[in-house]
Amino acid sequence: MRHRLFFVLGIAGLFFTPTLARAHAILMESVPKAGGTLAAGEATITLHYNSRIDQARSKVTLSREGATEERLALLPEEEPDVLQARMVLAPGAYTLHWFVLATDGHITRGDVPFTVEP
Repeated sequence: MRHRLFFVLGIAGLFFTPTLARAHAILMESVPKAGGTLAAGEATITLHYNSRIDQARSKVTLSREGATEERLALLPEEEPDVLQARMVLAPGAYTLHWFVLATDGHITRGDVPFTVEP
């Protein structure tokens, strides 16, 4: 009898897990895509999340082989679940590092490696 109770409670817990998982800001889409390629020149970086982002407390940095990491100036918020930055990129291998605070207070982070070709 006791084993059945634990089994039922375990199954019930599975139904509540998706609600908790949605509390974190998850990167749904990015331009550039991870492992993708951009043409050299002016580019707009776009990071689209599954939840609202606190832009004032979030940051995006860009690193390039052989160069120091640079914090990107985010464009004014147009959509509550998107971060954007505009810059000029030279050919090379880059990585976007993002650190975001969802409006529910959860912090997530990740990387988007990409290449810029001439």
